[in-house]
Amino acid sequence: MKRIQKASLLAVSVSMVLAIFLTGCSTNKESASSSTAAPSASSPTAEPQLAPYTIKLIYPGEVQKDQALVVAEMNKYLTKKINATIDITPISSGSWGDKVNLMIASSEPMDILFAANWNSYATNVTKGAFIDLEEKNLLDKYGKGIKETLGQSALDGARIKGKIYAVPTNKEMATSGGFLLRKDMVEKYKLDLSTLKSERDLEPFLKIIKDSEPNMIPLYLDGGNNLVQHLNTWDYMGGATSFGAIDGTLTSTKVVLTQEQQKDKDLIDLTHDWFMKGYINKDAPTTKNSPETQIKAGNVFAIVTPLKPGKDGEVSLASGYPFVQAETMKTWTSSSTASGSMLAISKTSKDPERAMMFINLLHTDKYLLNLLDFGIEGVHYVKVNDNVIDIAPGNDPKANKYLPGAAWMFGSQFLNYLWKNEDPEKWNKFREFNKKAAVSVAVGFTFDTAAVKNEIAATTSVKVEFSGALNTGAVDPNTILPKYLEKLKAAGVDKILTEKQKQFDEFLATKKK
Repeated sequence: MKRIQKASLLAVSVSMVLAIFLTGCSTNKESASSSTAAPSASSPTAEPQLAPYTIKLIYPGEVQKDQALVVAEMNKYLTKKINATIDITPISSGSWGDKVNLMIASSEPMDILFAANWNSYATNVTKGAFIDLEEKNLLDKYGKGIKETLGQSALDGARIKGKIYAVPTNKEMATSGGFLLRKDMVEKYKLDLSTLKSERDLEPFLKIIKDSEPNMIPLYLDGGNNLVQHLNTWDYMGGATSFGAIDGTLTSTKVVLTQEQQKDKDLIDLTHDWFMKGYINKDAPTTKNSPETQIKAGNVFAIVTPLKPGKDGEVSLASGYPFVQAETMKTWTSSSTASGSMLAISKTSKDPERAMMFINLLHTDKYLLNLLDFGIEGVHYVKVNDNVIDIAPGNDPKANKYLPGAAWMFGSQFLNYLWKNEDPEKWNKFREFNKKAAVSVAVGFTFDTAAVKNEIAATTSVKVEFSGALNTGAVDPNTILPKYLEKLKAAGVDKILTEKQKQFDEFLATKKK
């Protein structure tokens, strides 16, 4: 919610670049003016000229048992605020790509769609799927709270060809990578997490689990969540839906085909070795169950994932099992970090203004955001204090009443309640996390895919054919990788690399002026 960032030694200093990104994520202005209580009879009502409208929101996730109950509460509030109701449609992450592509291709009516640089944002913009949010002053008129709390620099991170097609979530503006491990297993077998400095250091842990816990999967992978996906620092400059990247933690500006680079080959080789040793689930290339879904079954020891402060606490809560995190790569900020989680307005929306009003509320209205994220107070959570909550009796992850685990997708995370098990300093640690990140020289650049859209379509088909099996270790890379590269060349990957390099060089030349 795939993935997603890198170090800059150009004329602009690292601190200046980071300052741009931190403008959006370090503000606390939203907390000062937002109500945490449900609306009273005297709450502001919708303007009379607004006709009733139902906003359709679509995002990757699982349907919750109490979804209708939460939606009903949201509708009571939204009717008073903007005379609207909400229709929430979560789509399982395993089916997300296919279903969303079909919805876009068929021009299905919808209002707000989750978007991300790692999830075909640039491609969907090229298809004309999203509305330009600055057209007819849509953002200025109905998204004032967004601009005040998120900041213009973060919004600029969503630009493609100078236009903003989605609103980023106000959250961490850097990323890292590593593993989440079952804490009870770590303690049971006295596994020393201080020895986990790189991915290879995980192997002794996996062997112990395989030998000692026959009913447990040592490392759960799928086609979109694997070592190649999450343990590299490639900056694809607008999303990994097109080939070609620079190493975001270095100063090199050369666009390369990552599948030809030694660090990717090493990760693929290691994954294949682990697969053959039985450390990885056998259905990894084909499974539709994401790691976040599978860990709820209680039979997974480790997953590989992007990391941020407190990720283990979030996953522990959502899964019902205790996890601890181990970071194995440096923290960095890519050209597309700000666009790693966004909400776009569909071109098929019948009321884009109302859709923007709703997104604006998610960035400014603490009551509404926490209702969407965590459900109803007293039913799905109870308050420990004004800003800390605990799961209400009967709403554990196995019951699946309402624990969507989707807070990172919506509005401003800095308005979110903290769970009882979370670090009270979580948001301050987010800011420190952002500050220590290496920054890519490509920050501010987004690849325009229009000139190579046919080649992108062709190479994407080749990627679908090969990458899942290769990246999960199910096939011998010595045999399959050369065939993959050969088909990529035949599909026009070199034209994509050339075009991306050309645009990037032009961006760098402009930046130096």
